[in-house]
Amino acid sequence: MDPELEERVREAFRDKLRLLPAELHAARGRTGAARGPATLPPSTRVLLKRREAAEAERELQNQRQEFQQRMQRLAQRRQQLARRQEQHRDAVLRFESFLKAVAARRERALRREGEERARAAAERAESARLQRELERLLRHRERLARRLRSLRPFGDYLRDVLARMGQFQDVPAMLVHFGVLAEVRAALAREAETGQEQLAQGRAQLQRYRQESSTQLLGTRNELARLHTRLEAARRDVLQWESCWTRIQSTATQKTLLLGQIKLAVLNLFQQTTAQLRIPTDGAQEDTKAQLDMVSTTLSPGQWGWGHTGALTSLDGCGSSLPPPQVLLCMQALGDICATGTHPQHHRSARLLRGQE
Repeated sequence: MDPELEERVREAFRDKLRLLPAELHAARGRTGAARGPATLPPSTRVLLKRREAAEAERELQNQRQEFQQRMQRLAQRRQQLARRQEQHRDAVLRFESFLKAVAARRERALRREGEERARAAAERAESARLQRELERLLRHRERLARRLRSLRPFGDYLRDVLARMGQFQDVPAMLVHFGVLAEVRAALAREAETGQEQLAQGRAQLQRYRQESSTQLLGTRNELARLHTRLEAARRDVLQWESCWTRIQSTATQKTLLLGQIKLAVLNLFQQTTAQLRIPTDGAQEDTKAQLDMVSTTLSPGQWGWGHTGALTSLDGCGSSLPPPQVLLCMQALGDICATGTHPQHHRSARLLRGQE
């Protein structure tokens, strides 16, 4: 059953039930008006109520039967509609299959028609081509016939030559022999031409090799001259640096000897000073700068003075004499040179030593 239809039936039934009490009340009013409520006994009113209920039940049963009949008719109509829809669907399917078959037959017919047209066009084109080919062959035949007529004197000439030579059986054998001779001559000519080309290529390659060799030889000579120049310059540099190294070695030897003499003089001066002043030497035998510092501290102003001989004498009455102050300053400068590694030629004490010498 359709849900919408069932809902409509339910609404109609509810409306009937709502209207039923009003109808019963109207019927009681009509009965009461006829008889009067006060004149009816309770049993009669009960019977009236039962009769009204029975009437309402019959009315409801009639409505139910009517509703069932309507539902049956609706179900029958729905079944008929479903059968009609099925029939319509079958008809539509059959019609669609019919349309497809018609379209397929039409397509096949159109395709066969197109193939027939294409075949006919191809046959017409082939016929035209064959006609043109036949005409071309006829024209070629005519040309060959004219050429044969024009070459007939040459055939007579070849037959006369064959008869005079008597060396060949027929004209084709003679033509084959002369064709082979012509091919051999052409092959020899091609070989000679190839040899000339190879000879020209060899000459050109030889000329190119000669040019390349001369260019390489010139470059090699230039490179050799440049290397000789560099060798001479290197030799001059070697001689110059050897002489410079010899001077450096001699200067270093002289400076080493001078440094040794200075260290010995400083050590001697230090030993004399410590011996005269009775100063203990705490491991200063190898430190030249420390020796000079100790001598300078010992010879501070106020402890020593100048004697009549120009020598430094003690002011405390011991009468000890020491070298002049220039010598002490020179010794200290030389000690600084030994400690810091400064070159003696650029030091002021070395210049004073040379001036004193």
